[in-house]
Amino acid sequence: MKRLFAAALAVLMLATVMTMAVSAKESGDLLSRIQERGTIVVGLEGDWAPWSYVGEDDEPTGYDVEVAKAIADKLGVEVQIVPGEWDGLFAGMDSGRYDLVINGVEVTEDRAEKYDFADPYAYIRTALIVRGDNDDIHTFEDLKGKKTANSIASTYMNLAESYGATCYGVATLDETLTEDASNVAIPMRKSDDTATLREAVNQAIAELRKDGTLSELSIRFFGEDISE
Repeated sequence: MKRLFAAALAVLMLATVMTMAVSAKESGDLLSRIQERGTIVVGLEGDWAPWSYVGEDDEPTGYDVEVAKAIADKLGVEVQIVPGEWDGLFAGMDSGRYDLVINGVEVTEDRAEKYDFADPYAYIRTALIVRGDNDDIHTFEDLKGKKTANSIASTYMNLAESYGATCYGVATLDETLTEDASNVAIPMRKSDDTATLREAVNQAIAELRKDGTLSELSIRFFGEDISE
């Protein structure tokens, strides 16, 4: 009986030690856990071209997908892309399903209150501009049968055409877009747990901007450099 009790106690103590070891392992910061498992999990929509979509080889691609791969490479890990609905991406990150969301997320005051953002990796200057006395155009749906000026062969021209507009090409986006730009950045949970990950992502973005990777990817998927 004493031997049985001693054996049971030893098993219990071993289980306790193992639990404490796992807890200590999981208590490290998010970057350490990502590097330990060798994978960073990124949530995105997956059907929002040219930001993310399924390519001809049935593999996910697009600006956000390739940026995610490039950042993962800088961190020395593989990337796992997990598609999801837009309205569930932030909840998925909150619950720990995703390490990051890379989905063309614009930085807003409300989002910045809840999440920490890495440095911007893209800038959006999309605008639908009409004369002040024009009462016919209020939304993109109103473009049918209208004439628009767009950067040649850009996603903006494709967008206008998809709503039935007759498009006239201009040389640069500067001729059609406003000066103000929305910052597109990578959100992450706001906690001390993510501080080192944010620093590492910022460093990766800086290197990708310096070596021209962001510019090359922008031009490949948008026809324009949206990284500056």
